[in-house]
Amino acid sequence: MPIYEYKAFDKHGGDATGLMDADSPRDARVKLRNRNIHVINLKRIDASDKKSKGPAFRLPNLRRGKRNIQIAMVTRQLATLLGSGIPLSRALQALIEQLEKERGLQTVFRDVNEKVTQGASFGEALAFHPSYFTDLYVNMVRAGEASGNLDEVLSRLAHYLAAQNRLRNKISAAMAYPTIMVIIGIIVITVLMTFVVPRIIRVVRSAKMTLPAETQLLITLSNIFRDYWWALLLGAIGLFVLYSAANRSEGGRMTIDKWKLRLPVVGDLLRKQAVSRFAVSLSTLLKSGLPVLQSLDIVKQIVNNKLMEKTLGEVREKILEGADIATPIQKSGIFPPVLGYMISIGEQSGQLDDILEKVAANYDDEIDISTQRMTAVLEPIMIVGLAVIVGFIVLAIIRPILQVGQGIG
Repeated sequence: MPIYEYKAFDKHGGDATGLMDADSPRDARVKLRNRNIHVINLKRIDASDKKSKGPAFRLPNLRRGKRNIQIAMVTRQLATLLGSGIPLSRALQALIEQLEKERGLQTVFRDVNEKVTQGASFGEALAFHPSYFTDLYVNMVRAGEASGNLDEVLSRLAHYLAAQNRLRNKISAAMAYPTIMVIIGIIVITVLMTFVVPRIIRVVRSAKMTLPAETQLLITLSNIFRDYWWALLLGAIGLFVLYSAANRSEGGRMTIDKWKLRLPVVGDLLRKQAVSRFAVSLSTLLKSGLPVLQSLDIVKQIVNNKLMEKTLGEVREKILEGADIATPIQKSGIFPPVLGYMISIGEQSGQLDDILEKVAANYDDEIDISTQRMTAVLEPIMIVGLAVIVGFIVLAIIRPILQVGQGIG
């Protein structure tokens, strides 16, 4: 059934907007008129999503973080409704009514509910919207439907999504202060070199004296900033475009991800974040009843590092040849050795999912420590770096001024 977006007047003469399921525009207008809503504009939402395997809707662009929070919240609510014994279709309808202010997500769940009503499974309906529901999400839902524990699986999914959001927020918060410092520093130095320094240098030059070496260097740099700022800007844009192009290619992304893991301080944090994501994702999938090989196929797509993705693909091939999970993990050289030992214990005890969950919890604690350490290291480095640059500028300006003053005296 098509979905229409309407703009209208309600019975009190106020503005009313929303979404409506209807067989045709006329049917939509009749339904709205029966609710004392007088339609001004009616528009069908029925574009296609190239990433999906079938028709879907063109959705409003949401920030990734906001979308993840919304999905986690809705998943938890749906798990609660299903756990209370409410049928899936009624639970979806309750969510749709609640999501009145979130048009994109409401549109998605209207479409999902329509497909479920027509006989599709919940997992199949979710697969039509890959920009909202990842392969991990869809496959866990399918496993929950097959096992009859959909409410438990959704609850586990909600917990997983919330934990991943918290992890991303930790990293973002840790990087916020250094990023702001860099931006402010660049702005201050640019203003000094472009506007302040040239005016002071003109005064110094009028004294017709021999300028110190640092002052001459400052004049050269100031002239470059003033006369060739466009070239510097184009160079920065060119580097960004080159990085983006490399990041889209297989080989370029592999090289970039290798480089990221080798970065001092930051590389260690990124590695621990990837390991934590791997452990908690694999644990969540295994607890939901998915086979190991299928779980590895899904997990390797969400570790967000091409080098680790390649390693997990090789681990999967080794398992197909008859190896266990722990041995290729230990020999990879990418994952920490302790992870391989913990996986080995989990395989021997038959509690791999629980062991992986503990590993993820331990790495989350280590991420907290690494985040604090990274902030503690970067802050003084950046402050000293900016102090050195500004100090050089001040020294290059003050020295000739003092010489002029001594000459006058």
